[in-house]
Amino acid sequence: LQAGRHEFPFTFQLPETLATSFEGKHGSVRYWVKAKLHRPWSTVKKVKKEFTVIEPIDINTPALLAPQAGAKEKLARAWYCNRGQVSVTAKIDRKGYTPGEVIPIFAEIDNCTSRAVVPKAAIIQTQTFIARGTKKQKKSVVTSIVGDSIAAGKREVWHGRALKIPPVGPSILQCRIIQVEYSLKVCVDIPGTSKLLLELPLVIGTIPLHPFGSRTSSVSSQYSVNLDWLSSIPEQPEAPPEYSAVVSGPEAEQSLAPPCRSELDGILEGPFFAYIQEFRFRPPPLYSEVTNPP
Repeated sequence: LQAGRHEFPFTFQLPETLATSFEGKHGSVRYWVKAKLHRPWSTVKKVKKEFTVIEPIDINTPALLAPQAGAKEKLARAWYCNRGQVSVTAKIDRKGYTPGEVIPIFAEIDNCTSRAVVPKAAIIQTQTFIARGTKKQKKSVVTSIVGDSIAAGKREVWHGRALKIPPVGPSILQCRIIQVEYSLKVCVDIPGTSKLLLELPLVIGTIPLHPFGSRTSSVSSQYSVNLDWLSSIPEQPEAPPEYSAVVSGPEAEQSLAPPCRSELDGILEGPFFAYIQEFRFRPPPLYSEVTNPP
């Protein structure tokens, strides 16, 4: 090449199965373009430019449109005395949602004990890191709500109690080293004994629900990705709480304790965010042109 400016429009076709960009505590999924310029009798000039990949997850599929429901009961005991039974049934309209949507929770809580109990619900994010046959997990509370106290011998019914999904990264389910999963947990705090916990699976997608609940026939709609949640992420958000900071006790892995109502008064003024760390929480290192070989 002669002296002067030269431009070459390189293009690459990305595979359809790339996992969403992600930055976590024990691992990450990163993508970048790397270019090299070879010069005779001189060092090789290198440059890297990172870019973000969002794997399309269409919630307009039968598996993600199927309702999710469950029921559990627990016998409250204190000092080997039977204090009655607490039962909970919960249902949500579907398994797949996108950030910004509201999950209506339909639930019944029967308190047949002699003391008041408190129902709660929360969205939990579980990050799983897999390497050399070993797994590590990190759990955090995305958002939560606290219901009214249920007196002894009373029943509480939630007729579509609203729980809004804040801006979070989509689920990562097909990556062999990193998985990001979500679940809706409904629990009942029972004084003097462990919590009653019911878990329903969730998938956070990128292609929102079609107005008629099914995919359109147009090809473009199958690959359109809703990135509104990405633009709404503030520049310097607070990191989501550690799962261990919310759950404590001998049944930490199976319990749930969202913040108390007094703490939520301030939190619920704005979204209780759990962000995709790739974009804001722990950004990848900046790449710049390298004039000397490493």
